[in-house]
Amino acid sequence: MKQTTAFILFLFTAIAANAQHHEPHEKAEMWKGKQTSTDNESGILHAFKTGSVHGHARYYFMTTDNVAGLSDYYANAAGGGIKYETAKYKNFQFGVSGFFVFNIGSSNLEQTDPVTNQPNRYEVGLFDITDPGNKVDIDRLEELYLKYSKGHSHIVLGKQLINTPFINLQDGRMRPTEISGIWGEFNELKNTKIEGGYIYHISPRSTVRFYKVGESIGIYPMGVNSDGIRSDYAGNQESDGAAMLGVSRIVGKRLKLKIYDLYVDNIFNTALLQAEYTLFKINDGQVAAAGQYIRQDAVNEGGNADVKKAYYTPGGKAQTFGARLEYKNKNWRTSVNYNRITKDGRYLMPREWGKDPFFTFLPRERNEGFGDVHAYVVKGGYDFSKAGVKTQLGVGYFRLPDVRDYAMNKYGMPSYAQLNADVRYKFKNFLEGWDVQMLYVYKMNAGETYDNDKYVINKVDMSVFNFVVNFHF
Repeated sequence: MKQTTAFILFLFTAIAANAQHHEPHEKAEMWKGKQTSTDNESGILHAFKTGSVHGHARYYFMTTDNVAGLSDYYANAAGGGIKYETAKYKNFQFGVSGFFVFNIGSSNLEQTDPVTNQPNRYEVGLFDITDPGNKVDIDRLEELYLKYSKGHSHIVLGKQLINTPFINLQDGRMRPTEISGIWGEFNELKNTKIEGGYIYHISPRSTVRFYKVGESIGIYPMGVNSDGIRSDYAGNQESDGAAMLGVSRIVGKRLKLKIYDLYVDNIFNTALLQAEYTLFKINDGQVAAAGQYIRQDAVNEGGNADVKKAYYTPGGKAQTFGARLEYKNKNWRTSVNYNRITKDGRYLMPREWGKDPFFTFLPRERNEGFGDVHAYVVKGGYDFSKAGVKTQLGVGYFRLPDVRDYAMNKYGMPSYAQLNADVRYKFKNFLEGWDVQMLYVYKMNAGETYDNDKYVINKVDMSVFNFVVNFHF
């Protein structure tokens, strides 16, 4: 029996070796595919041969200017990627994509500030935050999925991109956050979208690996526990994954509703209710009001039986309320926004998973990790559609708890005012496919820092300048 098995293995090995062998004068055909033509438009081969290819090249320059005496930083990143997706075969499609990044000239992102001993915050996110010294081998298999579509709906299994209030792309660096799991979208009901699924792995923005859901929490800086001791939940979260369900519905001609629930096994549950109502139309635009409510509750042990290693305090909860008044037309979009995180507890959502869903969110800062917050933001944008230019200006004031109120202030962030100026230009004609973005951010201190610069560096009294070039094909 052993001799027969050995012979079969030898035979298959010999056949495989012969199939891959090339004489020196022969043309290499490792990627040859099938050379003969086929009229079979319903076969798997046809689905692969008639699939679509998309490419993305990206250059990103970022620099941070802190107050005198504290470290400044800069970084240049360049990269590119390819995505391939087959045509449909019996409603099935296969997709795969990958992306690589190079550090082409930056500050020493491994070196901490000599005054505060604080690490770089922004520029390191262009690369791999788990290995800041890596400059050349930063690549990731991003998507690898099987998709089934029927009507206007679909379901996807594998590595993929999703964009929800709690887990989203947060693409403000080189590459976005991705997930592995099963995710579906149902669009067969009029004016209704239902999406949801089960997530078992997450690859956070600025990383190259896919982590189990519990392992992904704590890759970014963790801040402190409610007693002021440095948090120690990284690598200590016990969870079998996350499940999410969301429903968006248009009711009548004026009302839009959105309901989402995210359940993270053994850690926490977060529910969102959001409504937008068109008040009236004026000239060629409309005025709308929106409200948002988010409720969080700990689940079981909050991630670990040892409360010092738990992500969410057992028995803890948090609540937030948001409001927005907005005017928009074909070109203008202007809004006044408010958000309140109550004193019930710190609103916690892993920063590895996405940006805040609050109306008051402005890029380059978040209110995750805080309780007892009042945030006020005015946003205004104008699209010069014929010129291909989009502009947006945001100004906000964020009243946070004292930096020493550890129970309400996880990251030692003082109250601050923030200014964002964003300009984007999309090329046409000969340069179609190219676009550029310039984003300037300034954050001014509006709270007590107790003459301790660790509450200042990369947080307040500083500027961040971003210049991005994209080419999509």
